[in-house]
Amino acid sequence: MRGATLRLAQAFLEQHGGARRHASCKGVSGMIIDKDLVAVEQACDLVEAAHRAQAELARFDQEKIDRICEAMVWAALREARRLGAMAVEETGYGVAADKERKNRFAAEGVWDRYRNLRTVGVISESEGVVEIATPRGVVAGITPSTNPTSTAIFKALISIKSRNALVLSPHHAATRCTNETVRVLREAAAEEGLPPEALGCMSRTTREGTRALMKHEHTAVVLATGGAGLVYAAYSSGKPAFGVGPGNVPVFVERTANVGKAARDILAGKCFDNGTVCASEQSVVVDAPLARAIREQFRARGGHFLSAAEAGRLSRVVATRGGRLNPAVVGKSAALIALMAGIRVPPGTRCLIAEVGGVGRDFPLSMEKLSPILALYVEDGTQQATSCCLEILSYGGLGHTAGIHTRSRRAAVSFGEKMPVSRVVVNTSTTHGALGLSTALLPSLTLGCGSRGNNVTSDNVSPLHLMDIKRVAFETRPIECAHSSVAFQELREAA
Repeated sequence: MRGATLRLAQAFLEQHGGARRHASCKGVSGMIIDKDLVAVEQACDLVEAAHRAQAELARFDQEKIDRICEAMVWAALREARRLGAMAVEETGYGVAADKERKNRFAAEGVWDRYRNLRTVGVISESEGVVEIATPRGVVAGITPSTNPTSTAIFKALISIKSRNALVLSPHHAATRCTNETVRVLREAAAEEGLPPEALGCMSRTTREGTRALMKHEHTAVVLATGGAGLVYAAYSSGKPAFGVGPGNVPVFVERTANVGKAARDILAGKCFDNGTVCASEQSVVVDAPLARAIREQFRARGGHFLSAAEAGRLSRVVATRGGRLNPAVVGKSAALIALMAGIRVPPGTRCLIAEVGGVGRDFPLSMEKLSPILALYVEDGTQQATSCCLEILSYGGLGHTAGIHTRSRRAAVSFGEKMPVSRVVVNTSTTHGALGLSTALLPSLTLGCGSRGNNVTSDNVSPLHLMDIKRVAFETRPIECAHSSVAFQELREAA
């Protein structure tokens, strides 16, 4: 069987121009094969096994599915701290305590919302239409290095809840912690009857291996969280795909806002897990009458304002020569980033804040920074502030998230109408609000960006997106097939 899989892997690589023999890795019968071939072979094996397991999983009733999910949730909660610490140790990104909180949210927070969701058999019934849920099959899940364990928990939970098998391809910098997370969930779920092969995770990841996972004939849908290149690859795989785009999130502090609460919430979101959540605030656009007050409030809460010279040094650290985000700053503390830039900051500094004179490639701090760094813009009035937010979103954040702090509901809705995003978060941290932690949005760690972000959905992705809904529709208006013109007239009059 393995020999057949190896031949399929070789054929895949040859077909896609990826067959190479320059790396050393022992394969079948002592043959020297490269790491791509090993990864492709593993992807094929995992999908084949998951496909067989899913056929059994699809026959489970709602009670059994929910028992399995409950077991996974409790296992994730029990190991949340350890897995969070592993993620920080392996990737160097974020804060262990915040990773633990994200793990808990991905388990308990998500499950509390979907516990009573019907995903088996008849899920809705009216006189005219009966809706029946059917699983999609094998989900290919791609997880990022910034949120490796929490995203794995989330994708496992929504996949099994909707009776799908899942095979994960972790980021190469987070392979160990992601595999350990899947092992914890798999063992707990197996005790309640889940076929172990229904939860798989690649231990050797390469671009070709991930590509093979997404393109496999038994892969039903792709659930991709990662960079723009990965999301593009997901949509190019030939399979239905849910990908999420980048978030360069602006937040507008409108002149009626509670400035103290706004500053507290913005820093809470920006500093959570050292800014690694894609929905975290990247730029603050403050209405001119509040400029002095917001600065004071930020300073009182650990925000450190940089001089123009210091902002220039920080810019050279944040951006590479090619204008991209320097991965060395991602998920690092404000103090460490300041040290990298040669900037002295007082003890207790939580966030580096720089006033920025524009948006775009010439202003590196206007990009998505995935670290506790904020760009600050002062604009006089809602119209100018809105234009600034639009410009920021156009520089790498279209479709994702924007925020506003205001005491006016009308102002919030008006701002929301103008923002080309999928969610507008009001009077709370955009990090916690977009995820559904501090708002009524569906709890999710996969945030769709809609057509503006080149995504298939603008929703917070949930188990609902991993089900096909079959509809049994009964006749509600008699129609005489032999007299179609009469029937059409009747339908038009009825409409």
